[in-house]
Amino acid sequence: MKRLGRSALPLPRYTLRKRLGGGSFGYFFNIPTWARKQGCSVANEALGTDYKRAVTRAEQILLPAFDSWRTGGEDADPIGIGVVVGTLDWMFHLYRQTWSQKTAKRLQPLSPGQCRVHETGIKMICEYILQDGRRLGTRRVPSIDTAFVDQLFEKLLFKEVKGQKIERRTTVNHAMKTARSAWNTISRAHPGLFPPRNPFEKMGLQSNSRETPHASFAELAAFRTMAIEMGYPSLATGALIGWELLQREAHIFIRFTADHYRPPSRPNHVYVINYKTSTGSWEPLFNAKGKALYPLLMAELDAIKELRPTGGLMLRRDGSGLPWFGKGEMLTQVQRITKKIILAAGLRPELTFTSFGRHGGTTEASTSGLTETQLMKKGQWSSSVAMAHYLHDDDEAKQDAQMKRIKRRAKQAKGK
Repeated sequence: MKRLGRSALPLPRYTLRKRLGGGSFGYFFNIPTWARKQGCSVANEALGTDYKRAVTRAEQILLPAFDSWRTGGEDADPIGIGVVVGTLDWMFHLYRQTWSQKTAKRLQPLSPGQCRVHETGIKMICEYILQDGRRLGTRRVPSIDTAFVDQLFEKLLFKEVKGQKIERRTTVNHAMKTARSAWNTISRAHPGLFPPRNPFEKMGLQSNSRETPHASFAELAAFRTMAIEMGYPSLATGALIGWELLQREAHIFIRFTADHYRPPSRPNHVYVINYKTSTGSWEPLFNAKGKALYPLLMAELDAIKELRPTGGLMLRRDGSGLPWFGKGEMLTQVQRITKKIILAAGLRPELTFTSFGRHGGTTEASTSGLTETQLMKKGQWSSSVAMAHYLHDDDEAKQDAQMKRIKRRAKQAKGK
């Protein structure tokens, strides 16, 4: 009996063939699940629709890198595997290398949170699958023009989840800004490989205008009471630190140490850090007459430091004494438990931990009459534009402003 031939061309290990729209086929390199769980540095990849090119890349680049990882070799580059000079993959590969460097515009390396935002944008752009089955990251930068970028933005803007289109404008905006910054940065060192115009410039990006909700002082008090009642006193203290000292979440729970609060060299001060802008300042805890400026906060921090004289101050105080869990500077555990406390306290469900910290505290400080200069110094903002994001208009501020005008008119009338 005559043996039948193969129905499909042979494929390398971990390479799959899938039918695409229009009757064509695409090729995909997928590493095993066990390798992904062990943190394999080689990622899954769409190889396009050309059989020869797909097999060549799998056999000559991806499989050798995967085997090197399995055997503990050092020749696999987790970022630059098979990167072709002049492509978007290459541009972002070089851009990543600048994150850990000090530059003329940046005084210090990017924070983990900033790197995470950039990585999300890079993945969104480079892993986008083109009509021919290839990854967008394999396209050369000269082939990217403004019309293509505008179309890409529209295609990335909505994501289908369970049959519904969900807008992700903020994430896509960040992705376009990452690409714009990468293009500008790398094109300066390699001008011959880039067209004169950056297609990611002047896109007219618009925010979704969703304002971070800010809490009132009464809501802060209710949150703190419920947090203590539920066994999370460190969250209660953390919220008060954010409110009084205008601190960010990551600075409170990751970078605030015992040495920052009333050290022997400065027993009457607290060091307020701003890792994002590489600044910090010693804030006085007492006024000129020796009266405490933050009596409630100081009582809680004094008690914490007495029990924990070294290391991080804002660890969990629920019996474990462990740090708060999260990915990099994304404190997901803080956010999750904060939401439980907010709902248990009967507060507005849209509130977050940030509502009690930098946003709520800054708004209260502004309505209390602090000048723009005083606010910028206290919050350590580099510009009034950056500070404006934390200032929220509300009835109290507008009422207070009008009352001041009325009082001024009355005073002028009496003087006549």
